[in-house]
Amino acid sequence: MKLWTSLIIIAGMACLITAFPMGCSKRETPVDLGNREQILHRGIGSEPKDLDPHMVTGVTEFNIIIGLLEGLVSQNPKDMSPVPGVAENWEASTNGLTYTFHFRKNAKWSNGDPVTVHDFIFSFKRCLSPKLGAPYAYMLYCLKNAEAYNKGTITDFSRVGAKALDDYTLELDLASPTPYLLGLLAHHSWFPVHPPTLRKFGEEQPDSKWTKAGNFIGNGPFNLKSWEPDKQIVIEKSQTYWDKNIVRLKEIHFYPIGDHKSEERSFRAGQLHITETMPLDRIGYYRRQNSKSLRLDPYLGTYYYLINVKRPALNNVKVRQALAMAINRKNLTAYVTKGGETPAHFFTPPNTAGYTCSKGFTEDIEKAKQLLTEAGYPDGKGFPNIQLLYNTSDAHVRIAEAIQQMWKMNLNINIELINMEWKVYVAATDEGKYDIARAGWIGDYVDPNSFLDMWIKDRGNNRTGWSNKEYDRLLSEAAQTMDRDRRYGLFQQAEQILISEMPIIPLYFYRSKHLVNPAVQGWDPNILDIHPYKFVYLKP
Repeated sequence: MKLWTSLIIIAGMACLITAFPMGCSKRETPVDLGNREQILHRGIGSEPKDLDPHMVTGVTEFNIIIGLLEGLVSQNPKDMSPVPGVAENWEASTNGLTYTFHFRKNAKWSNGDPVTVHDFIFSFKRCLSPKLGAPYAYMLYCLKNAEAYNKGTITDFSRVGAKALDDYTLELDLASPTPYLLGLLAHHSWFPVHPPTLRKFGEEQPDSKWTKAGNFIGNGPFNLKSWEPDKQIVIEKSQTYWDKNIVRLKEIHFYPIGDHKSEERSFRAGQLHITETMPLDRIGYYRRQNSKSLRLDPYLGTYYYLINVKRPALNNVKVRQALAMAINRKNLTAYVTKGGETPAHFFTPPNTAGYTCSKGFTEDIEKAKQLLTEAGYPDGKGFPNIQLLYNTSDAHVRIAEAIQQMWKMNLNINIELINMEWKVYVAATDEGKYDIARAGWIGDYVDPNSFLDMWIKDRGNNRTGWSNKEYDRLLSEAAQTMDRDRRYGLFQQAEQILISEMPIIPLYFYRSKHLVNPAVQGWDPNILDIHPYKFVYLKP
């Protein structure tokens, strides 16, 4: 998922705390009153790029979309195991190649239309449309002929493995057994969109207006009530949702705050129930206070740097290896991030569904210097001006500054730091307009394939310009393999190629960092840090 990625003005005569320039408008609703009214206030870090499930890639967007749309299956909030969503039950063939989903007949869109199999097939076709250019289209490649349709090799969508047996029975035929399919179906790329609405506003337009407040028709537990850019997004409880009786929250207010210090101050002032993250230098304070609000939990994700391998100097694998080896990750996590993160010397987080990369790269300053010399830059001489791009965040800038200093001290090279707002950052990396860029990847499902499949040539999230035929072959073979040991062996070989050619620089494995008001119930820690809002409520 996911590339990383707000707030209320604190009321008072001086307007002392502001999250973004809104003037001195007041919001004097205390959190306790919000609790009684079941209105949740949550920070989301950045202004969403969009709310189109087929076009977004960020955690920020996903955290809103899961309130507005529901897929075939949902997720248990405690362990992320699949639970019924629009499909009330399903069965798989003995060979694992065919799944049949039986829809609940009381599932409705927010305008009252029934949710049918045809809506999902329309949505799958849209996501796979070559014209749309969905960055996550490859998430549907497990369907028979889906990749061929997405790449234009075939144009008849009826050949893709998604068939309506009737209005409420969907059959999925797979290209190969996909043991993680049910987890995959909870990803937003598989979510349905409302066909009449998309046809009205442009079904294959990446910038369609259908996601604006007043236009959005969803099938989730909440509806989009309002969206004030750079201020707040409000979603309200849906009266057409099939399981509305279990939904206790009446509204959720999302605030895009890029300044973590402002977000933390707003939490302390009682204006937020949940922060997206927190300032690094405040973690120690909350630990010393034994605060029940501090949540530091295991998180299936990797913080890393993208490298544009088409840029001068960076097109040399020895330079990329030198950059990776010259970073002291132990110091980075101990003195900069401070949240219990684990240094990363490979890409896939350890023990992902039982898989751990067997051999990572080593940190070795002398070896890094030697590699840089062999690449033609002895002691950094002649090394070109390289820019390191990151999106606005206190954490990102501190990490970038620390690594900038390490590269200067260890390799004698100068790196320029460039800060961009989230939308601009996403556009720049999508278009390859960067040298090195901060990135984070959170597993879309609990399987190593979620981390390794993205680096196949031409994948929507592979923005490095790197490709390797043997890597692609190994991942393709793994996708055809049922035997877990053999499959994981193929992943091992592929990951060794990835970390030896270094189109990315792994830095550390995440821990989620939130401040959560003790009044929030149903916010259970889990390794994907996903919290279905239908199970969340506020204790007065």
